[in-house]
Amino acid sequence: MAATVDPLEARLLPSGAIRIGLVVPVSGVLGLMGPCAINCAVLAAEELNAGGGLLGRPVELVLVDGGRPARQVAAEVSELVGTRTVQAVAGAHASDVRVEVVAAIAGRVPFVYGPPYEGGGHAPGVYFLGETPGRQLAPGIKWLAGTRRARRWFLLGNDYIWPRLVHANARPLLRALGATVVGESLVPYGDAVCRLGQVADARPDAVLLTLIGSDLMDFNRAYAAAGLGAARLCGALEEHGLLGIGGDVTGGLYASMGYFRDLPTEAGLAFAQRYSARFGPDAPMLNAHGHGCYEAVAMLAALCARAGSLAVPALDAVADGATITSARGTLTLLGRQVHHPVHLGRADGLSFFLEKPFH
Repeated sequence: MAATVDPLEARLLPSGAIRIGLVVPVSGVLGLMGPCAINCAVLAAEELNAGGGLLGRPVELVLVDGGRPARQVAAEVSELVGTRTVQAVAGAHASDVRVEVVAAIAGRVPFVYGPPYEGGGHAPGVYFLGETPGRQLAPGIKWLAGTRRARRWFLLGNDYIWPRLVHANARPLLRALGATVVGESLVPYGDAVCRLGQVADARPDAVLLTLIGSDLMDFNRAYAAAGLGAARLCGALEEHGLLGIGGDVTGGLYASMGYFRDLPTEAGLAFAQRYSARFGPDAPMLNAHGHGCYEAVAMLAALCARAGSLAVPALDAVADGATITSARGTLTLLGRQVHHPVHLGRADGLSFFLEKPFH
């Protein structure tokens, strides 16, 4: 079995295991995503170990709370790498944390990042499995502009790198579609609901939400309670977040993700069965952010198997073509990124109705 290990305990472990630093939030605005993400990473590690491990050695996970301030997280990861407590890093967390972690490890060990991100950020040994804004959100924006005739848009997000660059990507797309940005705001964590009046006063047809975690839940809950009718397209809403809102029956709340728990595919159903068999019927709900940690651990293994090494130069040399099978299907790295369909889900109570996939 693979389990997460406290970083202090990991330095004392006598095993010959390969230890992966698992950076996921278990506190802060994104803390809700931690339990499922940890479970999914544990499942990936256990499946690796059942098949002989990584480079013939067992895999262990060392948990790092990615919900703290970015520099604090990066300092801990750097120390774990510097003391050789971990030989690789994987995870799902906010992009400001990722930027600091990448700088801190400076290509000393490989790092596989699971969730959607803003694009760019290429560095030695860094591999991205999530969608960039053009792949994740542009299809949904076009669909809402056409199907719901959304011409007036408000852009609302938290004030850090991912929302800033998503909005920068959205503005020219909206202009090209003949739509208008009638308002925009980037807010500190905890201030999202305070902008509800600003959004209502702008009278948008649609709101692009790049809020995250508890801010995204609080805003959507307040928005529905206020009876406002604009469509909302979210870049970070998943099943746990929808549950935290209390569900949504407005018919206007959408999420765009590469993975949803209810994907009606053979691969998706098989993964859900394995997850339930391992963690029980009351386990944290599967969602895209958690599933991204399964993919991150699995892709790290695929890279190492392809290179026969954990050394970053060797991994970079063979990264293109590294392939895994996950609940999304077959994922292959190209240019250290994955190109895969996304799905537009409309909130329907406590679950998502999948409108359509976009390739």
